[in-house]
Amino acid sequence: MRTFNGEWTKKELAFFRKLKSPIAIQEFLDTIPYSTESRYRSPRSVIRDRRAHCYDGALFAAAALRMIGYPPVIVDMQSVRDDDHVIAIFRRHSRIGALAKSNFTGLRFREPIYRDIRELVMSYFESFYNMDREKSLRQYTDPVDLTSFDKYQWMFGDAPLDSIVDRLNTMRVHKLMTPAMIRSLLPVDSRTYKTGLVGADRAGIYFPRKKL
Repeated sequence: MRTFNGEWTKKELAFFRKLKSPIAIQEFLDTIPYSTESRYRSPRSVIRDRRAHCYDGALFAAAALRMIGYPPVIVDMQSVRDDDHVIAIFRRHSRIGALAKSNFTGLRFREPIYRDIRELVMSYFESFYNMDREKSLRQYTDPVDLTSFDKYQWMFGDAPLDSIVDRLNTMRVHKLMTPAMIRSLLPVDSRTYKTGLVGADRAGIYFPRKKL
């Protein structure tokens, strides 16, 4: 396990030693409350506060994956009339999987079985919807390798996290559908809608404005 020049404390390193696999990292994220705050938490702050929203969770997962030998890489899945969703991705046996913190049941872990990032992102499509039952996922960014932010100490402090958001906002995006496809989308069915909200914290749900 890497210590990154001693930046992690002994207590934090002991915590990471329990997270020996991607699924162990995901299980930790699933046990902590979803943060409804607008603030960002670094991986160190997530360990301290035991709380995260999707952005915090993705950065924490990327840092934890790094500790067991994976590159710390994230992807932003972008939507309309909804929150975006950031995931940490990893490769095993030449296939891609993902870790994520979400207020929605279906937007979390993905097994490393997907051939490319688009295929992985599309696995989230049916579960990615807003409170008006609209399937809201539209595009995703190129992956961002967080090692380029090491000079800002992104794993240890909250202050640098805005710079990562800025990078995500300027990355090349890949659209998932044509306008004609979007116009043909059906509303989310009732069972999927209810299932996705099991255990959700209402305070952390995005409610779209009424259409004019």
